[in-house]
Formats: sequence, structure tokens, C-alpha cells
Amino acid sequence: MNTVISRRRALAAIAAASLVLAGCGAGDSDTGATAAGLTKVQVALDWTPNTNHTGLYVAREKGYFAAHGLDVEIVQPGDADPSALVAADKIPFAISAQEALTQARAEGAPLVSIAAVIQHNTSGFASPKDRNLNRPADYVGKTYGGWGGPVEAPLLQAVVSADGGDASKIKTVNVGDSDFFAATRKGIDFEWIFYGWTGVQAELRNEPVNIQYVKDYDPALDFYTPILITNEKRISGDAELVKAFTAAVSEGYTYAAKNAGESADILLKAAPDLDAALVKKSQEWLSPKYQDDAARWGEQKAEIWTGFSDWLYEKKVLATKVDGTKAYTNDFLPAA
Repeated sequence: MNTVISRRRALAAIAAASLVLAGCGAGDSDTGATAAGLTKVQVALDWTPNTNHTGLYVAREKGYFAAHGLDVEIVQPGDADPSALVAADKIPFAISAQEALTQARAEGAPLVSIAAVIQHNTSGFASPKDRNLNRPADYVGKTYGGWGGPVEAPLLQAVVSADGGDASKIKTVNVGDSDFFAATRKGIDFEWIFYGWTGVQAELRNEPVNIQYVKDYDPALDFYTPILITNEKRISGDAELVKAFTAAVSEGYTYAAKNAGESADILLKAAPDLDAALVKKSQEWLSPKYQDDAARWGEQKAEIWTGFSDWLYEKKVLATKVDGTKAYTNDFLPAA
């Protein structure tokens, strides 16, 4: 999972959703009955298969989808952004992120989060350990490798300021599609990563990193990433499908949370080109974080959605306010 590219793809939903909505009619998503009497459904990934997605593969392999009357195809993203296709009701479900969905809703996209895949934000600013960047204030005078997303600069400024540093004295370089390891060998001191993949990869490469998790510096930054999404039309017009799909996915992630080793094997069976050592170690690290301190997998809190939405507006990432309480629902999650 390339952090830079996955974030670009997620945030492309903002512009792409508007374009797709303008050019496509709703209500013609790829659903239908199979020979076995199951309802055929697609769910699109936000990036190539990785441990953020394990619960989907577990739900398919263990028969949870079938038990809920569904034949689910897990689709890797192509040229069209998955969130935009969900907004236009071309695909009923996809993996996205709270940052992308909130910005897309500000542009009028009718996207709704129906579950938090991971309960707390596992992203942070990371650097090779030998750079001795042990706190955000240490970033001052250093070089940050970024990609120019709208959330990036205010996020970095907020974290550094919270630690008493002056973010204006940080040099930012656009690293394009260069990954963390390549960039930090070419003059970059730190980047924004997800520890569950890139950090674990660093451990396996014996290239340890220091990381400062963004959630530790402002409660508003403990936003949900990734999330499972659908659209408002699907919720109002096909609620039974949403309920069945969410229930099966919940069973998949709940199983993966308790059975990291077997779940890693299931992911590797579905995506055999992945690095097996990375998948197994990443799954071991991430499985306990799917549900974490929530009463049930997928649970979302109003204060997380409203707090981050207000933060984005205050930082001028959003031109208009978004009602965070309408951007998500817990209604389709199974009871705890």
C-alpha cells in the first residue's frame, strides 16, 4: 500500500464524484441474482489489497457473505475513482477515508460511511530513526516529503504547533509517487505514513522509524481511515442490501480481529503477489486495532465526524461547512 498514491486516490473522490454525478444516472449499479439465488454485489477497494481490506476477504472465504444472501466481488480500483462510482450508484460499496468523504460531501456527493474499518487513526509523521526526530518540534529546519493534498499542510502545521514548533520553517518537497524508503534516501527527512503497512515494512527491512501519530496532538485528528461507504440513495432505496452487506463485513473483520494468522493467510490466498512476511506481520499489528476500544467493530462517533469536519472548515480545507452527523450512520451495524 503506497501511502502517497492511496491518499491521492482517496482524495480524487472530491472532483471525480462531481464529474461522475454530472455524467451518469443513478440506480444502475452492478447488482443482480446469481444461479445460486444470491444477490451479486461489488465492493471497490481504495488501493491494491492490503491488511486494511482483510475483513472483506475473510467474509468471502468463510462464507459470511453467502450466509447473508450475497455473492460479493471485491474490485480493485481502475481508472475511475471508486468513491465517485459509489456517489453515482454505479457500485454500491467501497473503501474510502473520512477526509475524502467529508470533502466530497462539501462538493455535493451523497456519500455515507456505514462502518469504520479501523477504530483509531494509525497514521503519523515518520522518519528514519537516525534522523533523531523524536517529536514534532524537531521537524523545524527539516525537509518534509509531501504530495500536495489539501489536508496535508494544515495537518502538519497543527501537529507541529501543538508541540510548540514553527511549521513555517519546515521545507516541503513534492515527492510524487516515490515511496517512503526511496524518498528518505534522497534528502527527505520525514513523511506522513500509516504505520500498519509502511512502519511494519520498515521493521522487516531493519530500517526502524520514529513516528508521531497525528491523533496524539489534537482530538480532531483521530478521524476514521479507512471507512466502508455507500450512498444516500442506496440507504433509502435498498436498506436490506446495506444491512446484509454490513453484517457480513462486520463478521469478517470481527473474525480477523481475533484470528490474525489465519486471516493473513486468507488475504495471501486472494492476493498471492503480496509479500507474505509483510502481510503476516502487518496483520498481527493491525488486527487488534480493527475494533480496539469500541463496543463493536465499525462503531462511529458523532464527535469524531463533527470534530474533524469543523477542523477542516476552520483550516479552510472546506469552503462550506459539512454536517458531520449526516456523513455517517451506525444503523446497519449488528448489535454489540
